[in-house]
Amino acid sequence: MYLIKSPLLLKWYYPSLLWNKSRTEKVIYLTFDDGPIPNVTDFVLKTLKAFNAKATFFCIGDNIVKHPEVFERVKTDGHAIGNHTFNHLKGWKTDDETYLQNTIKCQELTKTELFRPPYGRIKKSQVRSLKSKVPNPKSDSGLKTTDSGLSIVMWDVLSGDFDTKLSPEKCYQNVIKHTENGSIIVFHDSLKAFDRLSYALPKILAYFTEKGFTFSTL
Repeated sequence: MYLIKSPLLLKWYYPSLLWNKSRTEKVIYLTFDDGPIPNVTDFVLKTLKAFNAKATFFCIGDNIVKHPEVFERVKTDGHAIGNHTFNHLKGWKTDDETYLQNTIKCQELTKTELFRPPYGRIKKSQVRSLKSKVPNPKSDSGLKTTDSGLSIVMWDVLSGDFDTKLSPEKCYQNVIKHTENGSIIVFHDSLKAFDRLSYALPKILAYFTEKGFTFSTL
């Protein structure tokens, strides 16, 4: 069970997390979780380039180690990088210190200010820890010591591309029906999601480009 549109209750409970950007501008923020993966991430990069679109890739550290050349292509193409932990840990089922150290391990590779919790599940204690103890590239000392470290990014539209029971067309409809100005949309550049991603992404880019939207990094 998952919700396509993030509920207001969750946004209220986690007010320090980023759920969407400005609703006044026709800008959409595409994000891709779980890569980099050969062929899948390459398809995403090629498709984005065809529409002159930029996006944010929340990368798993272990996949960066396995596929460094794909990771470099993401950066070379001008997209933003986010931290998605080293081993795709589920925050609710992981103790805080293990979660912190796994994120720091990924941070050594991503060197980013952006973090997204796998599965969208994170404890408030983990939020505090990541905001105060994870090395941040903007910190002179290399370590943030105040509640201004990593920006923890959620979303307001979930495409559902990870759902193998979902049709590619329904994945497309999920996005076009729920996206608005400033929406942060989740896709996955993973093998599991590819059937739905490869169908929906080009159509979504074409649909919103025709309506005058632009696609930017976070």
